[in-house]
Amino acid sequence: MTALAYRSEMVDAGGLLPSEVPLQLIDQDGQAGHRPGGLSLPEPGVLRALHRAMVLGRRFDTQATALTKQGRLAVYPSSRGQDACQVGAALALRDQDWLFPTYRDSVAVLTRGVPAEETLTLLRGDWHCGYDPYQHRVAPQCTPLATNTLHAVGLAYAARLRQQDQVALVLLGDGATSEGDTHEALNFAAVWKAPVVFLVQNNGYAISVPLAKQTAAPTLAAKGIGYGVPSLLIDGNDAAAVYAAVRAGLERAARGDGPTLIEAITYRIEAHTNADDATRYRAAAEVSAWLERDPITRLEAYLRAGGLLDDAAAGRLAAEAEALAGDVRMSMNADVAVDPAELFEHVYARPTANLERQRAALLAELAEAEEPAR
Repeated sequence: MTALAYRSEMVDAGGLLPSEVPLQLIDQDGQAGHRPGGLSLPEPGVLRALHRAMVLGRRFDTQATALTKQGRLAVYPSSRGQDACQVGAALALRDQDWLFPTYRDSVAVLTRGVPAEETLTLLRGDWHCGYDPYQHRVAPQCTPLATNTLHAVGLAYAARLRQQDQVALVLLGDGATSEGDTHEALNFAAVWKAPVVFLVQNNGYAISVPLAKQTAAPTLAAKGIGYGVPSLLIDGNDAAAVYAAVRAGLERAARGDGPTLIEAITYRIEAHTNADDATRYRAAAEVSAWLERDPITRLEAYLRAGGLLDDAAAGRLAAEAEALAGDVRMSMNADVAVDPAELFEHVYARPTANLERQRAALLAELAEAEEPAR
């Protein structure tokens, strides 16, 4: 047996490595970037759509944060600062593709077409998911870290077996790359050549744990070589680069060439959630530095310089964003009629005997509580 027999096949490792610096199409000042790395600048119509979705998503995000402080939402993990990742990824998807989001990806879910009130249903603590995953091709938002990676690979591999032109895009944070599920998902996706794109939004922290305490790798994208997965390192605050990179990964997967790993360098401006005090583990100067790299300001500067956005259009968009915020407030301020029996619905396709006994016991207890005191 030759030495090569111990290998699945010869792979050009050089073709798997990401760039040493993040690829960029539009720089921090709104100028054309000088590190495209083979990525193509999206056409003007796409750039305007990216800007519009980010403005709407930012207003949605700030409104959701306010509602959490008012007690209307149980919890809300803000994605402010990660707007380009959220919007660029969602808009890159084709209609038939699937999005597998995390708990921080509400703006991506909204951008995919899920109504605002349905996007926030889970975070309000009501119902099981909040929206119909099959209608929008958006999987339920994933709270346990990295479990959505394996779900995405499973769906993608099933699509391949069925010869369906369908790709799964899975969103995850830097902390999720420290979970075993991510490594299993990358390995299986590579071996099976599953049509899936992994987008790691590296915002620097896994709650309070900085990246340096999570990994010794030079970049998270560099980990792709260990699985035989081509990787890209991109500027995650450049919406054009995010869109182009995800689109390239989707096209590669749709051709049958397997998965792609993309690491997007970005930053979480707000705390991990409303229950977190970020001042305990990061300095105000660090946050201020990233505020200057705002993804919306960057793209807006580029559009204005190219005559693709003016004050009138910006005003109309701001009004549209305020209308969205108003709709969110109205829907979240309305009291929900809660039926305790719904706890037992949609748990199993066919309820188990034990579940039925629990349901009957609860209904009996509620009925007894409603009887007038004697």
